[in-house]
Amino acid sequence: MKTSPPIKQAMVLAAGYGKRLRPLTNHTPKPLIPIRGRPLLDYVLTQLQQAGIDKIVVNTHHLATQIHDYLRAYPSVIISHEEMLLDTGGGVAKALPHFQEQPFVLINADTYWQDTAVTAIQQLREQWDEIKMDALLLLVRRPTDASVPGDYFLESTGRLIYRGQQSIAPYIYPGLAILRPRLFEGVPSGPFKIVDVCFHKAQAQGRLYGHVHQGFWADVGTHESLQALQTHETA
Repeated sequence: MKTSPPIKQAMVLAAGYGKRLRPLTNHTPKPLIPIRGRPLLDYVLTQLQQAGIDKIVVNTHHLATQIHDYLRAYPSVIISHEEMLLDTGGGVAKALPHFQEQPFVLINADTYWQDTAVTAIQQLREQWDEIKMDALLLLVRRPTDASVPGDYFLESTGRLIYRGQQSIAPYIYPGLAILRPRLFEGVPSGPFKIVDVCFHKAQAQGRLYGHVHQGFWADVGTHESLQALQTHETA
């Protein structure tokens, strides 16, 4: 029986350039791009707060002043500013002291989803087992007509296997996870990608798990996907 305590801390990745959304992101950081008048970052922060997350760290770099100004409305949020962009892994590694060696939720600032009866964050927390897991990733099913190849195969045990040399995999990691800080022991200094270093490490040790999200999820990475999301009917 799982005895993992509830996870009440999180990190939001908000430092990137949003290159695929240029020229929009030349002047507006991707986390502040509005979806039907509401910035993506506001949506993510609200989801975390409604889930009872009481410690939130947001990393910044590109057009950081705009995000810092926006976060004045969230005085409890901790800012982890990066003078040099540290990529997904390096950014988390820099912020780890805030989490005091305890598990935390990791979420991309450009993540947009709609929940079923149980929120995606709560689903992950209910599945989390720190005895056997170092990382638990939210997964969404790869659309059959998508150009993206997918990221992971999901075993019956719940463990994940990265696509590697396979042409496609059935599940995509959209940017929501629970992680243990010990995953970052021995990581490189400076920038590195969290998938390539930390998730592969967890998989090699049999401690990378996944949980499939049943509700709506949308990528916000391209102009086409952003436009589609702007016109999507909310539940």
